[in-house]
Amino acid sequence: MRWEGRRQSDNVEDMRGSGGGRLGGGGMRIPIRAGGGGGIGLIILALVLWLGFGINPLQLLGMMEDGGNYQTSQTSQGPGVQGTPDKTDDFVATVLADTEDVWNKRFQDMGRNYQDPTLVLFSGQVNSACGSAQSAMGPFYCPRDQKLYIDLSFFRQLAGQLNSPGDFAQAYVVAHEVGHHVQNLLGTLPKTDALRQRASSQEEANAVSVRVELQADCYAGIFAHDDKNAGYLDPDDIDEALNAASQIGDDTLQKESQGRVVPDSFTHGTSQQRVSWFKKGFDTGDMRACDTFGGSL
Repeated sequence: MRWEGRRQSDNVEDMRGSGGGRLGGGGMRIPIRAGGGGGIGLIILALVLWLGFGINPLQLLGMMEDGGNYQTSQTSQGPGVQGTPDKTDDFVATVLADTEDVWNKRFQDMGRNYQDPTLVLFSGQVNSACGSAQSAMGPFYCPRDQKLYIDLSFFRQLAGQLNSPGDFAQAYVVAHEVGHHVQNLLGTLPKTDALRQRASSQEEANAVSVRVELQADCYAGIFAHDDKNAGYLDPDDIDEALNAASQIGDDTLQKESQGRVVPDSFTHGTSQQRVSWFKKGFDTGDMRACDTFGGSL
């Protein structure tokens, strides 16, 4: 991806080392149900719980309650990422700026106003308006404060443990979470949260979550479509994103972690579905093509 020397977003909060990421009064309990082990096995088992780049992961784990009085940590905010030489910081700030350009234009074309989300960089654990979270959950979006939360160490796991190297695999992570923000602004998330709460079974609620996640993948594809038209992509970038989408499908992660696949437990979709919906957004550039709720997947 051709990103160096371009605009970086001002909407970045760096909570690493500020103390804002420390949990108070007890952290999140992650219910590992599959067979044991530590190291990479435990990490992959945790990844299975959020299966990709989870929307409302705290809610999926039963940690979000309607009307909960959660407090965000207080941090400073300024242009880009301050006081760090890491190029990855500059990269994610540039990708976030690209998403701002793409979605501001898209919303303007729809006659709507786009509200830029904030990207929070944290290390280890963090408090959000949706509750406390740990890095093992992976990147997530909290609709209550309209912020994306990412521990950049996840990118090392993405390249190594999840076999998804490349800068545009990382851009796909950011674009997917921004896709959830788009869903929130368009009213999709409140509607689907209500559907999950009314579901008669966990399997039915999971099926709604799959459609939410696949739409976010499609919106990430639309971001890639517009970035390509802007001349920012290299020839291999889309392959990197498609590989990442394939590697974090529910079926692939479950095979890695427990040696078997349980379709009723899927919350993000199969590898084939995630690839297909990203490609649909990228190939068409049409948000109407991202209607994952209108029929079969």
